[in-house]
Amino acid sequence: MTTEATLSPTSSSPTARQVWTRARGIALALVVLLVGAVAIALIRSDARHGELDPRSADPGGSRAVAELLADRGVDTRVVTTLDDAADAAGPDTTLLVAAPDLLTPSQQTRLHRALADSRGRTVLVAAGSASIERLAPGVTADPATSLDSALAPDCTLPAARRAGTAETGGVRYTTTHLGADQCYPSERLATLLRIPDARGDGDTIVLGAPDILLNDRLDEQGNASLALQLLGSRPHLVWYLPSLSDTSATDADGQRGFFDLLPSGWLWGTLQLFIAAALAALWRARRLGPLVPEKLPVAIRASETAEGRARLYRKADARDRAADALRSTTRTRLAPLLGVPVTQAHTPEALLPALSAHLHGDGRDQHALLFGPPPSDDTALIALADRLDALEREVRRP
Repeated sequence: MTTEATLSPTSSSPTARQVWTRARGIALALVVLLVGAVAIALIRSDARHGELDPRSADPGGSRAVAELLADRGVDTRVVTTLDDAADAAGPDTTLLVAAPDLLTPSQQTRLHRALADSRGRTVLVAAGSASIERLAPGVTADPATSLDSALAPDCTLPAARRAGTAETGGVRYTTTHLGADQCYPSERLATLLRIPDARGDGDTIVLGAPDILLNDRLDEQGNASLALQLLGSRPHLVWYLPSLSDTSATDADGQRGFFDLLPSGWLWGTLQLFIAAALAALWRARRLGPLVPEKLPVAIRASETAEGRARLYRKADARDRAADALRSTTRTRLAPLLGVPVTQAHTPEALLPALSAHLHGDGRDQHALLFGPPPSDDTALIALADRLDALEREVRRP
């Protein structure tokens, strides 16, 4: 009988070859993505190696300015921890902070306290809104950066006037300090500030871009002149390169989360990947409405259709749906044989009395067989199919 073929456990689990055939496209895409990510990371890490480091001769390094300062008698020392930077501050020292935005809020506060009475010079390179208000109170970073790189000094600061045009275009600043020198303006906002210390001879230089310190930009415009004058006013230069290995980078509670250690670019990149995945899912989900039946282009044997549906039921562990299909089909075929309208074939009050009269039984077994609960396992489901088949043969028997 067809129902027996439907319920027989002929389906089998996918083989390793089938799994590989189905998944090799996705696996290949993941491998390509991983290789691309590693290659980009290597390229970017090589390009950024030694960036703004006075020991590096890379295009993005600052070894050239350090050697020019050495010729003028200024010694340069590199530090990578907050404690070393704070200890080195003094009246005869210029402290350059290469990446102020990498410092945590607690580090910024500690550094500002250490420099408050140093009477030396502090140079903040490209300090953004994440750090400028703590390291230089009274100064605010404008959210829009300068569109021009080379700018004219347009101020009375002697160092700027002697250097002339320089590539300071970057972060733009406003300040509430009345005595501050506001130089190299871009759309009326300064890209270089000099804020004198009201309590001593020290001052703070806020520089909007690091271009004047880079090896490949030092010989352009008045970059070299401006860099040497800003960094060579004292005999000692301490070059502070913030590092993630610095133990002072921990927050006040002594803990930093995993996401705190990730650059913001990785978080934005992950968000973009999620958005791209969602758009790809919407693009692939073409059937957003109800399924539309279509005529098959070729004839398919009923046994193949039944076996395919049985495999789907088995894969979904849908014994209840399979049992309902078997019982419904049996009731539909029995109703005409018993003189019951097909429209009432699924009504126990109409079908069971006619079946009992035909078989001369009490009908209790037939009720459990035709309208009972779903089977508990595959063995019970196969037994149900056999009993339904036997019942139909008995009714058809003359």
